[in-house]
Amino acid sequence: MSQDNNAAPKRGRPPSTAARSRALTAAHEILMAEGFGRLTIEAVAARSGVGKPTIYRNWTNAQELAMAALLVNPLPGTEAEGATAQAALSAQMRGLVTAFASTRGRQITMALAAADPESEFTKAFRNQVILSSRNAGRTILDEALARGEITPPPDLEALLDMIYGPVFFRLLVGHRPISPEFGDAIVETALRAIAPPGR
Repeated sequence: MSQDNNAAPKRGRPPSTAARSRALTAAHEILMAEGFGRLTIEAVAARSGVGKPTIYRNWTNAQELAMAALLVNPLPGTEAEGATAQAALSAQMRGLVTAFASTRGRQITMALAAADPESEFTKAFRNQVILSSRNAGRTILDEALARGEITPPPDLEALLDMIYGPVFFRLLVGHRPISPEFGDAIVETALRAIAPPGR
């Protein structure tokens, strides 16, 4: 019997936000204390009280859950309503840097550098870190456009690559360290290119 008290009794209903949060918190605790290899769906279900079916509705496998868990505490979502694009993107970038500067983050980065590009591990990184970060950034930029804070970029996807690409390049190549200052510089440089005239 599932221990997930928040799981809906109706088949196919989306899992609750509370259940997802409990699973992420439990996964983060396991990841930080025991490492990537010990994080399994079974271990997260046992620790969180969230049923395995609920977990699998959110994440395809343990690798995806591990990547999401790495970012759960340091990586905030979109900043509070009214925040500027620069403030929101800088906060997100600091979260990414903080996560991957941790011991577990560095271990994951080293494993990624040696992984097959088509492995489940690499796919999990692409889905839960790269694409998730870009989607959050797209929301921030769309909101900034609606406020008139920035001008429309020639190509939004290219702009998102300009913002997030340098972080992942440094993570995987390792030629230079990542730091909050580096993240701030990326955001400032990218937003200057789409600042309204006179700013």
